[in-house]
Amino acid sequence: MDQAQYSRLFSFLFNIANDVLVNSFEKTEYKKITLPFIVLRRLDLLLEDTKQDVIALCKSETFQSLSEEAKDQQLCQVSKRPFYNTSLFTLSNLRAETDRTRLNQNFIAYLDGYSSHVQDIINKFDFKHYADKLSAAGRLGLMIDKVTDTTINLGIEPVLDRETGEELLPALDNHTMGTLFEQLLRRFNEDYSVTEAGEHYTPRDYVRLLADVALRPVIKSLPNATYKVYDGANGTGGILSIFKERMEELAKENRKRLKADLYGQELQPETYAICKSDLILSEAVDSFYYRRVGDALRQRFANGSTISDDGHPGSTFDFCISNPPFGTPWKADLENWGISNTKDVNDPRFRGMIGDEEFSFVPNIGDPQMLFLANNVSRMKNDTEQGTRIVEIHNGSSLFTGNAGGGESNLRRYIIENDMLEAIIALPENMFYNTGIGTFIWVVTNRKEERRRGKVQLIDATSIKTPLRKNLGNKNCEVDEAGREAIVQFLLDFKENEQSKIFDNREFGYWQITVLQPNPADPKKPLKDTEQVPLLYPGGIDGFMKNEVLPYAPEAKVDPKKTVIGYELSFTKYFYKPVELRSREDIVADILEIEKNTDGLLNDILNL
Repeated sequence: MDQAQYSRLFSFLFNIANDVLVNSFEKTEYKKITLPFIVLRRLDLLLEDTKQDVIALCKSETFQSLSEEAKDQQLCQVSKRPFYNTSLFTLSNLRAETDRTRLNQNFIAYLDGYSSHVQDIINKFDFKHYADKLSAAGRLGLMIDKVTDTTINLGIEPVLDRETGEELLPALDNHTMGTLFEQLLRRFNEDYSVTEAGEHYTPRDYVRLLADVALRPVIKSLPNATYKVYDGANGTGGILSIFKERMEELAKENRKRLKADLYGQELQPETYAICKSDLILSEAVDSFYYRRVGDALRQRFANGSTISDDGHPGSTFDFCISNPPFGTPWKADLENWGISNTKDVNDPRFRGMIGDEEFSFVPNIGDPQMLFLANNVSRMKNDTEQGTRIVEIHNGSSLFTGNAGGGESNLRRYIIENDMLEAIIALPENMFYNTGIGTFIWVVTNRKEERRRGKVQLIDATSIKTPLRKNLGNKNCEVDEAGREAIVQFLLDFKENEQSKIFDNREFGYWQITVLQPNPADPKKPLKDTEQVPLLYPGGIDGFMKNEVLPYAPEAKVDPKKTVIGYELSFTKYFYKPVELRSREDIVADILEIEKNTDGLLNDILNL
């Protein structure tokens, strides 16, 4: 689909709200109605060619005597899809019904005719509730007319001329559909001033970079096999689907047979439904696997909070790729656990052993992103040669927030002291639709290359970007193919230059010490101060005290019981470029130019 065709389709779908829903629904409901109908039409189109065969099978006497599982298998075989609809209706023949009451009844019967996995999608969208509201407002028929309009194609197959075979309308593949959904959501939110906490989508250029960062450093060493890929905040499934596509491309380039089995979890029911519908649309069709495909979908994708309602308890994965929510409070998870204090969180995913001591990784209640990282770390495979590779997007706070001994610092310490932090990549600002903040890619693995052991690579890619011709919300730039290649090459080369720095693991650690001094005003209460001593400081804490403290406070001493180890990273520290001061001559020249333009005003002022 070219850009012009995409733009026409986008405009048509976005304007459905103005044509059908305005004055009858709240603006917050526009997307909750429009997007589900798009999904329904995509599913509906795939079943049109086999509809009559499915109905005929349902009427046969031999079919009625089968078990439910056997019926399910035969219906999938006839529909040639891992789902089916046993009602007498399609969206196309429903549009002919003019009686409002019958239309609503028939539409509900149509929804009830879908198989179990589509029923799950229908329920997550709360479809029947909105069908009743549309019917009561006299808009259900109009909505069906819009999504079945013959000038658009919402299917995954192209529309062809019956006589010549010429393509009339291009197919709408899942990746383009994902982009379309995200653009529609952004426009609905912007144009109708609708905001939802945690609603955050990853642009496709960013996702392709994630896939390359995850795969290209290891693709040559991967044996032919099926790999489990997990996203604990999978949204509409775009990260997983593009990762799978990229794995297939790289496998072909390297003459390998690699397959990705996808797993994920999503909190928002509507977003989960969109993801599941795309998975059903893209699943391979093989009569022997129909039931197994359906069951696998139920097991592989979960709806609920990854933090407090883990959909994959005890599971490990080969790749964990994610863009978790930033800066959204996770108090609801405490409520789900039935506790009120973060100190009472005892989920083993959020605790770990450092030496002989157990530490908590639980962060501040205001930001859950480190919980998602800890969740992914808990999924790492330790019994395979390839181990697990985590590629996760964070904002800057994950690099430094939290005091020594706090959950954020403890997780950084756990990852670094176990030599799992391969690299952190700083990306440009304004890469996302709904925020202008700069972001960072964490690359974590429990199978580092020999040359990387004991080292961490920091890559400053903030200048690697291409401006967009037109802003998309906050997004004003992208990382194009050449940019992705440049960033990945820094990772592959593992060399130092202006944009790539390599450090010893201990560079980022420090001792937080408590220094005591006598208090002349109250001998019973000594003065206390805290200092951060780098782990690489010559002579350690003793050396620091001798050089930095005792010359100025000879009676000071360290309270050894309160010494705590912390870890933090600072890109500014390592990539800061001071602005060069201007020369005296340049400054004088500018002043004289200003004086010339003000017709001697400066001289008049100075002569007063």
